[in-house]
Amino acid sequence: MTPLDYEFLRKLLQERSGLDLSSDKQYLVESRLIPLARRVGLSGITELVTKIKAGSEALTSEMVEAMTTNETFFFRDKVPFDHLRETILPSLLKARASRRSLRIWSAASSTGQEPYSIAMCLKEIAPALAGWRVEILATDLSHGVLEKARTGIFSQFEVQRGLPIQMLVKHFTQVGELWQLNADIRAMVQHRHLNLMQDFSHLGTFDAIFCRNVLIYFDPETKAAIFDRLARAIEPDGMLVLGAAESVVGISDVFKPYPERRGLYRPNERPNAARPARAGAAAVLKAVAAR
Repeated sequence: MTPLDYEFLRKLLQERSGLDLSSDKQYLVESRLIPLARRVGLSGITELVTKIKAGSEALTSEMVEAMTTNETFFFRDKVPFDHLRETILPSLLKARASRRSLRIWSAASSTGQEPYSIAMCLKEIAPALAGWRVEILATDLSHGVLEKARTGIFSQFEVQRGLPIQMLVKHFTQVGELWQLNADIRAMVQHRHLNLMQDFSHLGTFDAIFCRNVLIYFDPETKAAIFDRLARAIEPDGMLVLGAAESVVGISDVFKPYPERRGLYRPNERPNAARPARAGAAAVLKAVAAR
């Protein structure tokens, strides 16, 4: 890969996905893109770049997907799910008691472990949510990981990473050497393709947003722009969950830390700010209350 090829790919990746590669990451690009080039019958990265420059949108999308990180596992980092059980859900159940509806968004959801972990937490309190309209939306840039997520099928290695044994027994069915989430949990999550670099106001507003371990790869300006859009997509009393190594401090003032809850944030007041409409009832799932 030539220096010009690398510079072209760096700029394109930042434009399309927000990924901000430093000048010394050629090895990472080569390790991810040489297999892609070979798979589509090209001699190497230089020919791949030539095809992309010629306007191959399909190849550009494959390149971006190959470069995005999809590391995830069930109940990753534990603390965010403690926040969900101990702070987010108790607060929202009280605040939403009159309208009896709840919307949660898992952004950059990868192969589905995070939104399915959220679904299992909600299933634990199904009696309290009986009669509620509940939606869990999972979005990702990669079509490939979304397809895997929709199946709800995971390897032995994947279910061993963070998933308590009692939840494996309760919510999964063994299929040969694999494990599949039961239909009731799968039905609680909607999976949709979404690029966080683009406008997402069409999604409406949410009561809680999990956006973890993705903005860490973006430059400060891109992070600030996404925080601004996230603030417009969250209810005034809603909550944002970031990854352990992420923070809004020093980047944006649209969110403020939730007291004594690491990684949890609330939106600051935004007078006269236009907010997306809340999603219609037709789009809302009711599966969480199913027994």
